[in-house]
Amino acid sequence: MTRPTTLCEAFQQTAAEQPDRVALRTVGDVVTITWRQYRDRVREIATGLAGLGVGPGDTVALMLTNSPEFHLCDTAVLHCGATPFSVYNTNPSEVLAYQFDNADNRVVICEQQFLPQIRAAVTQGGKVEHIVCVDGAVAGAVHLETLVPAADFDFENTWRSVRPDDLLTIVYTSGTTGPPKGVELTHTNFIENARITEEMGPIGFDDRAVSYLPDAHAANRWFSHYQNLLYGLQVTTVADPKQVLTALADVRPTMFLGVPRVWVKAKMGLDAALEEVSPLRRALARWAIGVGRRRARADSEGRRLGPPDRVRHAIAERLVLSSIRTRIGLDQVKVGASGAAPIPVDVHEYLLALGIPISEGYGMTECTAAGTISRADRIKIGTVGLPVPGVEVSLGPDGEVLLRGKSIMRGYRKMPEKTAETVDSDGWLHTGDIGEFDADGYLKIVDRKKEIIINEAGKNMSPTNIENAITANTPLAGPVAVIGDRRPYNTALITLDPDALARFAEKHGLSGPHGELASDPAVRTAVDECVQNANRTLSRVEQIKTFTVLPEVWEPGSDCLTPTNKLRRKPIGEKYRELIEAMY
Repeated sequence: MTRPTTLCEAFQQTAAEQPDRVALRTVGDVVTITWRQYRDRVREIATGLAGLGVGPGDTVALMLTNSPEFHLCDTAVLHCGATPFSVYNTNPSEVLAYQFDNADNRVVICEQQFLPQIRAAVTQGGKVEHIVCVDGAVAGAVHLETLVPAADFDFENTWRSVRPDDLLTIVYTSGTTGPPKGVELTHTNFIENARITEEMGPIGFDDRAVSYLPDAHAANRWFSHYQNLLYGLQVTTVADPKQVLTALADVRPTMFLGVPRVWVKAKMGLDAALEEVSPLRRALARWAIGVGRRRARADSEGRRLGPPDRVRHAIAERLVLSSIRTRIGLDQVKVGASGAAPIPVDVHEYLLALGIPISEGYGMTECTAAGTISRADRIKIGTVGLPVPGVEVSLGPDGEVLLRGKSIMRGYRKMPEKTAETVDSDGWLHTGDIGEFDADGYLKIVDRKKEIIINEAGKNMSPTNIENAITANTPLAGPVAVIGDRRPYNTALITLDPDALARFAEKHGLSGPHGELASDPAVRTAVDECVQNANRTLSRVEQIKTFTVLPEVWEPGSDCLTPTNKLRRKPIGEKYRELIEAMY
């Protein structure tokens, strides 16, 4: 079978190969869709969308939770010769209006719960003519199931006419430094970038992945949706991302992508569980994890354990580590990845100690997703690995990471000047990240060019590294923001993780809403002890002199966090100006 050159061709080949295998499902098999059913539904939906006038060159917006309907609709739009793109469900109406205007989409496919935002966006300038609901008809919107087919639509000829350099999707950046930019990605961009999966080993119908991150994020589309079309791996959708850790035992994924917050919460949950077992079992588990950490460090450094440590590890694996992996549903992972933001080193080492092969990767929407990643045979802690196939990586004079290859975006939609600023005439993508190579050629990301702290004494520091140190040493912590630019010393705003705080409250006999608990002296003392532990891992100039525990929770897509959990530093600085000044 020839290698497909478009995702339409890939889908048709995959569906024909094993039509009776399950392609899409939900937890507990409440919904299962075979490849045959998937193929038939794509034809039906595409024919109905063609009846609304959707055709080659058009764009269609999707505003859906993680569900089988997302995959059905996205793939159907592709088979119309059009371009589907997803928007974050947390987007306010003014952002949606901007995106709809920028994308020129006349059709939105959504769930009823998002209709108020969409309708408000239309009144603010979004050029939308048709709203299609996947979960029933309501006033002003048509039900997906009742679309009138286009009588003259040639389904086969239309999808076969899609070309490799046609637009596959538009991914809107999180907008940490201004309005979201629409990154235009082609079929070739993804298919070239997917070569990294093939390098890591065979992937096919027996593989399983979980789709729980927003599909408006390039990484989730790459890891679940597009690999489903290209390789046939089974996708289980989880509509509520907070339920992903409980879904793992149902899915037992062979491929799993986690953002750092997922891994931090997994470690917090395991640590909390250990506190509930007998002292003997707790001591045994901690011994085994310690042995696992020694193995992880040795593997990271490229050295072989001595015979005594190999024996200890075999015992730890048999008595403890394999059981932990099975308990959390990550016992069958063969390709694991962490991305979107730096993972705390201690958390990464902990996961590797358990025997979960999590490779930290680096990339950005503008290079489709992955630029570098560690391979399973040498996961080097503290680095983001080696270049993926087909991508060149270089450093600019100021240490900026530069990427070049066939997976680099076509450009920003309707922003030729911004495109020229980002991708130079030689094809190098200027990432805005500062990096360095170690002696083995592994890339380390030092920081964002525009996020480096320069204190009053002129010392350059990475706020991300400091924030990760606090997060790794503070089980109660949610997102943390470090302040210190042009200041005499560093301070921090610390939010608390609701689940961790609830466990702490129960253990210490505390009660009350989140905001009250955040100000409890016992909580403050616990956080203070953890921050001091974090300070011991930092240089003196990096250490946190004082901090403020915030009573609120920062949710993804809020004023303080992007939908992908990146800090919105400028809005944070403005919102908490008085609290910040009080710390100085």
